[in-house]
Amino acid sequence: MSLQARILVVDDEVEVGTFFRCLLERKGYRVTVATRGQEAREAINDQKFHVAVVDLKLPDFDGLSLLQEVKKVQPGCEVIIMTGYSTTRTAVRAIQLGAYDYIEKPFEDISQIEALIDKALDFAGGAEERKKRLSTAEWGHIAARAGIIVGNSRAMNQLLSVAFKIARKDVNVLIQGETGTGKEVLARFIHAASHRSDRPFIPVNCGALPENLLESELFGHEKGAFTGATGQRRGIFELANHGTLFLDEIGEASLSIQVKLLRVLETGEFMRVGGEKPIKTDVRVIAATNVDLEQAVREKSFREDLFYRLDVVRLHLPPLRERKEDIPVLVNHFLNELAGHGTGQSIKISPEAMKIMMQYSWPGNVRELVNAIHQAAALCDGTVILPGHLSNRITGALNRFPKPGSASPDDRPEGSPSLAQLQNLVHSDDFLAGLEDGELPRVFHLLKVLEKRVLEVMSRRGLPCPPPATIEEMEREAINQALVYSRGNITLAARILGIGRNTLYRKLKEMEAGAKNNRL
Repeated sequence: MSLQARILVVDDEVEVGTFFRCLLERKGYRVTVATRGQEAREAINDQKFHVAVVDLKLPDFDGLSLLQEVKKVQPGCEVIIMTGYSTTRTAVRAIQLGAYDYIEKPFEDISQIEALIDKALDFAGGAEERKKRLSTAEWGHIAARAGIIVGNSRAMNQLLSVAFKIARKDVNVLIQGETGTGKEVLARFIHAASHRSDRPFIPVNCGALPENLLESELFGHEKGAFTGATGQRRGIFELANHGTLFLDEIGEASLSIQVKLLRVLETGEFMRVGGEKPIKTDVRVIAATNVDLEQAVREKSFREDLFYRLDVVRLHLPPLRERKEDIPVLVNHFLNELAGHGTGQSIKISPEAMKIMMQYSWPGNVRELVNAIHQAAALCDGTVILPGHLSNRITGALNRFPKPGSASPDDRPEGSPSLAQLQNLVHSDDFLAGLEDGELPRVFHLLKVLEKRVLEVMSRRGLPCPPPATIEEMEREAINQALVYSRGNITLAARILGIGRNTLYRKLKEMEAGAKNNRL
């Protein structure tokens, strides 16, 4: 960038404008200072700027609106937002709207500001492809180390750029995304890009442990605090001191655990279970959830004050179906990974098989894609994965169930044509997989109606009907249905059943013990 680069500074504090003028003009840059939003608007319409440094809080204009106007009038101008700590959430929103980065007031490190402006000048005026290369060069090696495969989608590239910039800010982060999108991998990337990268990164799944065990896991316990506590044990908040704590499925934490988490985030102190002495900790918290925490706040199942403590910066991981252009990159990466892990040969994927994978909706996201690749590679007896090597779940959309009567005589079920048709439906792996999402609830309803009508006809004809389920069997079935409905979310399942979360855990253990006894 030429030393005659033009820089616009917008801040209602005269001292800030004077500071930037002195700092930048001695480097040969041409500086224009505006103290009001209207002055800035006039300036960007009269002159061309390479970088604009804009305060979020202006007396006559909203900083975000000014950012959008700068990017509209001069798309090549890079905007750096100035903000106080209390408006960090808004500053991150600015990055998502196109700001290059943000800096916090009061300024502490002048060299850091100079370096940031110099980097913004390198970006300024460049083509989008060049900007993407420069951006990826900053964080690409960190992403690779964290296990993130950088594809071609704009959404993922923008997400990683934002995550890289906020990683160095040392603020709490809330990651939202469906199951299997890679929330923990993104959390590891943020840790690796932060100044805490040489300290511990400790993940804990809040939905995998009962309340009493989760409390001990997080905060530790003193000897004799409860039955089985034979010695003192340090918790994760101690072990992660000066590092990063990743709280997965944060929406599963009980209200009492939420209270204790809030205290740590507010005071930086906690007490071990059974302890009396507060312990200091310096931990960055990254939380993740696949549920709507704002809805949980409205339903009073998640504390509003804790939500806002965690939601300083919110990142949304897009599902795989919204970034299908990344699928070929991911597929080839996982195949190369398999070859590098001793499969003995390099396996490719045929264009036909890739086309099917591009058409599939991937409800399990990247995790499901990995499993599909491993399964197809295991079934492949050559060096190329063909459509026949893919699971019925994936190919089902293209392989509709054949019409009745199309089966060969040897395969045709016995009985009347209607019964044969039902048997074909029951034994076809592809029938349900080939149905559209909107058709499945209709099928479920029809089966329920059919079951009821079959029982009525059997009763009228005097045929022996199946005995009714016992209370125990009905309870087991209700629990299983609630778990399926909630997709394994224990808190939601307990709420559906009208029982406490701990009660559901106890009943699940009883069911597991009963199943073991039956096997014996």
